[in-house]
Amino acid sequence: MTGAHAIAGADPIVALATPNGRGAVAVVRLSGAGAIDLAARHVSPWPLAPREATLCAIRDDAGELLDRALVTVFPAPRSFTGDDTVEIATHGGALIPAMVMGVLVRSGARVAEPGEFTRRAVLNGKLDLVQAEAIGDLIDAGTNAMRRAALVQLDGGLSRRIEALREQIIGLDALIAYDIDFPEEDDGPVPRERVRAATAAVLDALDTLLATAHAGEIVREGALVVIAGAPNAGKSSLFNALLGSARAIVTEIPGTTRDAIEATIDTGAWPVRLVDTAGLHETTDTVERIGIEVSTRYLAAADVVLACGETDADVAATVNAIAALTAAPVLRVRTKSDLAPSSEPLAVSALSGAGLGALLRAIDGVVGTSEGSLTLDAPILTRERQRSAVRAARDEVTAFRNAWERDDVPPTVAAVHLGTAADALAELMGAIDVEDVLDHLFRTFCVGK
Repeated sequence: MTGAHAIAGADPIVALATPNGRGAVAVVRLSGAGAIDLAARHVSPWPLAPREATLCAIRDDAGELLDRALVTVFPAPRSFTGDDTVEIATHGGALIPAMVMGVLVRSGARVAEPGEFTRRAVLNGKLDLVQAEAIGDLIDAGTNAMRRAALVQLDGGLSRRIEALREQIIGLDALIAYDIDFPEEDDGPVPRERVRAATAAVLDALDTLLATAHAGEIVREGALVVIAGAPNAGKSSLFNALLGSARAIVTEIPGTTRDAIEATIDTGAWPVRLVDTAGLHETTDTVERIGIEVSTRYLAAADVVLACGETDADVAATVNAIAALTAAPVLRVRTKSDLAPSSEPLAVSALSGAGLGALLRAIDGVVGTSEGSLTLDAPILTRERQRSAVRAARDEVTAFRNAWERDDVPPTVAAVHLGTAADALAELMGAIDVEDVLDHLFRTFCVGK
């Protein structure tokens, strides 16, 4: 990790750390070299005890009172960024926070770029890149599962797992180096079986972590659950009933839903991205045909499909119609069960709500069977950057194994793959120069972070 010396003397930056607009409290965050001295020009009483909120007067350059606010000082290095930091909790609204920021800027601070506070925390060694991503995930979390996964990641769970993998790879590399440098020491050359077993252990550990990638996608985006069936099969009514709000048009006219409608529900262990699709049928209508094409694309990507029908025969017809369109598990759902009895195990009524709880539990069970038990206390890969880095490390270790087994290149050449694998994981953590990665990551953050 790049040390604190990397941005020693960094200029003070200031930003609003709470959303713009009317509210009870607004937090103005000031951080960087000289931040404490800068704040002292406008805050009284001063000095303040570190990390204790104190009611203070905030004044402009002419001494005019701007607000009475709670001020907390975090001297370096015991702050979020690792630099001197001052947080001023003013009254909310548009005017007062803007005026406080204005006087700080006139006194020498500059307005922070998006994600600059977190970027400085990374550069100062307070966070690694994986933890920084977790902050973004926590802010953007739309489901309880994503919140829990982000907290584990922010606590360093995934970072420790990646660092342990990197140490395994470095250990394997050291084993090869020892064999090259000291071939006749003690017991002689390192047995090939020992190298083979160590390589297999590394690959197994990398594959185990990579296996969490799809679960990470589901935690982040939701399991894709597609409602399929013929026109007027009760799909939109079911969609609305599961959401608990009217999001789709419900009408007796076939072909109303001409495009897919998505919404996320978070009621079970797994978040669900529910999709209401156009009715599957033969049509010459151009718009309807486009809607059906959209439906088929969703079916191809689905994690679970709800095959709906108004009668048991309709359900069977839907199952047959989608058989060639999806490889996902299919749940047979008899809709409008209040109109007639059904032999289907999953019979629901959007009108009365009967069977909806059982359907949600069934969806959760199918996703759980496919992905395994959702243990959000364990590290999972939630971003493509993470998946790419671990995949690259796995590919390099695989290339080493193949070269070692063929024995067609010197061990020193084969071991180059291990160094590259370790570097891939180091870059993931931010332990080597990754300015381009930092630029890409933090441009998506809000300014106050």
